[in-house]
Amino acid sequence: MKDLTKLTDRIFYVGVNDRTKHLFEGLWPLPLGVSYNAYLVCGERTALVDTVDACFTGRLLANVRERLGDRPLDYLVINHMEPDHSGALSLLRQHYPDVKVIGNNKTFNMLKGFYGIDTNTMEIKSGDTLSLGRHTLKFVLTPMVHWPETMMTLDITAGALFSGDAFGCFGALNGGLTDDRINCDAFWQEMVRYYSNIVGKYGIPVQNALKKLKGSDISYICSTHGPVWHEHIDRVMNLYDRMSKYETDEGIVLCFGTMYGNTERAAELIASAASEAGIKNIVVHNVSKTHHSYIIADVFRYRGLIVGAPTYNTGLYHEMDVLLSELAGRDIKNHYIGWFGSHGWASRAVAKIGEWNEKHLHFEPVGTPVDICQSVNAETAAACRQLGRDMAERLMRDRA
Repeated sequence: MKDLTKLTDRIFYVGVNDRTKHLFEGLWPLPLGVSYNAYLVCGERTALVDTVDACFTGRLLANVRERLGDRPLDYLVINHMEPDHSGALSLLRQHYPDVKVIGNNKTFNMLKGFYGIDTNTMEIKSGDTLSLGRHTLKFVLTPMVHWPETMMTLDITAGALFSGDAFGCFGALNGGLTDDRINCDAFWQEMVRYYSNIVGKYGIPVQNALKKLKGSDISYICSTHGPVWHEHIDRVMNLYDRMSKYETDEGIVLCFGTMYGNTERAAELIASAASEAGIKNIVVHNVSKTHHSYIIADVFRYRGLIVGAPTYNTGLYHEMDVLLSELAGRDIKNHYIGWFGSHGWASRAVAKIGEWNEKHLHFEPVGTPVDICQSVNAETAAACRQLGRDMAERLMRDRA
């Protein structure tokens, strides 16, 4: 019987699944759960790469003991200090008091701050190596992917890249570990949602990390979340390259907020006109119903964005205001935007959306904003259809 937690003869998966947590980081829904991945490398000396969320420390320790038996744990490599990967560290040190903690200069400031640990540590620099006997580890610093201390560890003997959060995704592991033994359909979608919401702001650091990895002999990508990539390494690398360059497909994300249906009616007219003009990829979201993490993921996929909402308390409808703030915080580039709004007696929504774009988003404006007083009439209906056509035409000019 094949041992599915045995990645190679001397590399073992010792991570855990979390199917209980509802929101990752208290923000992002986990309908498929999430995994916290840790890996044990057993040469003449042993090294654990990352740990797990503190809630699962007991399970991690059991997994490590099952593989080590009476052997000592010589090293703990910390690629990323975020507590879902370092949370088991303090208890792990109690069970393995002689373990040496490996990290970079920025790691140890956080190590002391989070856990009060500042002894038995080993500082490495980018390009340094560590021999475990039958395996050699090479350390690659990748700052701001997505914290200042993040780094990756390459087992150059086995070609296993322990990549931290990079190349990870939401979703628990349902039996299999490597991508060649599981159906990856859901993981591809969750990788985009994971990247766009958590790493998406840091496109330039991701590009720098990809350049550092170029030319490395990589047979496995062992992220801290999601499957181990083996069969689809090129696809994973290309997806990260594309997302970190803010490259997109032709399509429109149409987001609306509505109280009584009038703004929604306008959104339907815009979407219909864009479709009639030849755009196939159109995604429509109600910002008060769809969790914004899914909207943000779609914005990373498609180049066109059209947003609309009512005026509320002489400002912009709350959920639209929040969404625009979330998009602005990710420094998204290479997008087009159109907008519309509605009001009962005092128009503010259209102007507020325009301010968001001018001051924060900096997307290329398309078409003429549509301002609807009370309900859609013949004139504003025609203007909505024109906005949809204008966005379609702008997108189609890029086809050449």
